Amino acid sequence: MKKRLCVLLCIALIMGILSGCGNKGGNESANTNQKNVPDSTETTTEGKTEETGKAEQIIVKFGLGPLEEDTEAIWDDYNKTVDKFKETHPNVQVENARYDYNVDTFVPLAESGNLPTVFGTWFSEPQKLIANGYAADITDILAKRGWLDKMNESIRGILSDKDGRVYGIPASGYALGLMQNVELFKAAGLVDGNGAPLIPATWQEVAEFGKKIKDTTGKSGICILAQDNGAGWHFSNIAWGFGATLTVDNGDGTYTAAVNTNEAIEAMEYVKSLKWEYDVLTEDPLSENGGTGFAQLASGNAAMFIGASDGLPQLVNNGAKLGEFAICGLPAGPKGQYSLFGGTPYMFSPDATEAEINAALDFLTLRGIGPEVNEEAIAAAVKITVESGFPAVPGFALWDSEELAAAQNKIIKENSNMDPALYENYFSTTVKEGNLHLEEAGATQDLYAELTKVIQAVLTDKNADVASLMTTANKNYQTILDNLK
Repeated sequence: MKKRLCVLLCIALIMGILSGCGNKGGNESANTNQKNVPDSTETTTEGKTEETGKAEQIIVKFGLGPLEEDTEAIWDDYNKTVDKFKETHPNVQVENARYDYNVDTFVPLAESGNLPTVFGTWFSEPQKLIANGYAADITDILAKRGWLDKMNESIRGILSDKDGRVYGIPASGYALGLMQNVELFKAAGLVDGNGAPLIPATWQEVAEFGKKIKDTTGKSGICILAQDNGAGWHFSNIAWGFGATLTVDNGDGTYTAAVNTNEAIEAMEYVKSLKWEYDVLTEDPLSENGGTGFAQLASGNAAMFIGASDGLPQLVNNGAKLGEFAICGLPAGPKGQYSLFGGTPYMFSPDATEAEINAALDFLTLRGIGPEVNEEAIAAAVKITVESGFPAVPGFALWDSEELAAAQNKIIKENSNMDPALYENYFSTTVKEGNLHLEEAGATQDLYAELTKVIQAVLTDKNADVASLMTTANKNYQTILDNLK
């Protein structure tokens, strides 16, 4: 993909939270008095009823929006956007229909025709949703708005069918890196002349750094996930570095599991060694999930943790202060360095009308989602980021727009609150050509689940037979792949 940087780390996090429409504690209507709707309105939600000539009444259900527990600053900024939206869209009634994507709940919602007008998902999901008719084709709508050719080419491919028709837009993006606890690295003498933590160039160095930190401080060298699908998700990055491809796309709609290749087994042997050879893991790895991982690093109980740049605010939420943590690129394996690229695309209900989709896109534009330059939205997001104590640092370009990138970078530079030495390596590593890696094809979440079972086994049994476990996982995963629609 084209990897020009822009200010979409914490901005993308905040925008992703605020991109929906709704009101804290209840529904929010963009037209609270329907009988006073004017005969016409300057809005991209085109159409008038033939009988009266009045602007068509539109109901848009947003599956996005702030959570009840989000800060007042987030809600205040969001509600200001709602008010601004009403000024140009008096014929649009916006309903809060918050939906957090889940593979177990999505299909029943889609089959019953109850999907929100716009909803967020994961970059591993669009092809399945498109194939099953669960998302609207928005190609022509994006073309009319001038957005189609501005979308990052690689991301557009993820959101397109085999004919190039597009079914969504990118809302946020990230690449996995390695988070570091600065204080533990200092205590172990693993810092450079400026006090910044040394960067482990390889997974072998992660083990060695972790052992030195454990021997020096008594704290864990690295927190490895082993509780849920996140474990398999993180492991895939290690496996790629060892030369593994965990799913082979046969090019005909079928897939072949490749979990038990020599490369994948070698990567799993490495994970096992972190427990039984180097003894650098947290006390109970099987209790570690995404939430506890951030807490372990923020509290100083672990020195390293695999995490994306948009997860840095979670360290602050867990008590870490700016300057106490850093992020660098993922280490390399014997066959290279790879970082999983992912994020949140927004897709639209297949039942949504063109007017409803345009209304949703208009609101998202006000929140800074899309290729149009909205300095007010960018500045507001950065202001919230800084005032919340979160790091305002760069992120990844989702749209090929020099104007947008320039506006974002200018604002982030003016509000920088974190030493660049603590994150520069992360960006310089992940933007190298060929280093970003999309999630495995096939049944991605099922793959992660099978890998997690193996990780749990090797971290609880010193004598676990890695090759045998990986062969069983491969067989289970192939059965799942064979039953895909």
